[in-house]
Amino acid sequence: MWARRGVLALCLALLGCDPKPATQMPEYASRPANRAGDKATWVLAVHPLHNPELLHERYGPLLQWANLRLDDIELRLEASIDYPQFETKLRSRIPELALPNPYQVVQAQQWGYHVVAKVAGDDDFRGLILRRRGAAMPAPGEPLRVSCPALTALAGCMMPRWQLHQEGLDRTYRVKIEVVGSQESSILNVAQGLVDLAFTWPPPWRLFQQREPAIAAELEVYRSTEPLVNNGLVARDDLDPRRVVRVVQALVELARDPQGQRLLQAAGLQGFEPADERAYEPVRRFMHAYQQAFGALP
Repeated sequence: MWARRGVLALCLALLGCDPKPATQMPEYASRPANRAGDKATWVLAVHPLHNPELLHERYGPLLQWANLRLDDIELRLEASIDYPQFETKLRSRIPELALPNPYQVVQAQQWGYHVVAKVAGDDDFRGLILRRRGAAMPAPGEPLRVSCPALTALAGCMMPRWQLHQEGLDRTYRVKIEVVGSQESSILNVAQGLVDLAFTWPPPWRLFQQREPAIAAELEVYRSTEPLVNNGLVARDDLDPRRVVRVVQALVELARDPQGQRLLQAAGLQGFEPADERAYEPVRRFMHAYQQAFGALP
């Protein structure tokens, strides 16, 4: 318990201490939209890809760029401290817009949201399993300690867990998954030898390699899963459809503008593209197979 708390504190110290840009800080607590005349304020809640301050640093400029091109809507970024808090917001239908992982996209459709766009670059949406270079696996029958950010992190937990199952490693070892709260904490757990393997996915692993090259050099990718559909943009079903279309158009235009391209690159994104529920049919099939293997969905 204390070890995990120490790892999370170290993670925030290492990866959340850069000077903050002079842009709007993300909201951590949910609140209803405000209206000023005919201009609506819509909250865009992003699932915990990074710690809240790092999420603001990477995604805040994208929303500022879009806001300059929206004359009747102002988008506000809202971060969450962990996956359960983000999922509670969706179940309560609090944010107007959200950027969930694909598993949460399918769940959100049951809570009154529909898919309006998705993040481009499905090839990058895959799970990674990291380990320390040269580290030996436990003896058969022994516990295999694994860290992950959250059980509902599709690429950061569910897909790597499925990979271990496909290879029969959950029958060779007693897999013990420890939920540590963030992608960065998961990586740090294996780097510090607190676990045997760490589940994560490419964007936070690339960022960690950039920011902590000495620590990252001590790690290696043990397994990489097959890709699935990337994160989705969902809109609450009581919003004005015409305004939703304008938000989607503004986000899609990011990749067509030189400045927008630079902002996307800084955020670690290829861009956004229109989508609907049909794009996430492969995720539904994965969820069915996952439930068959493990008996329940997280």
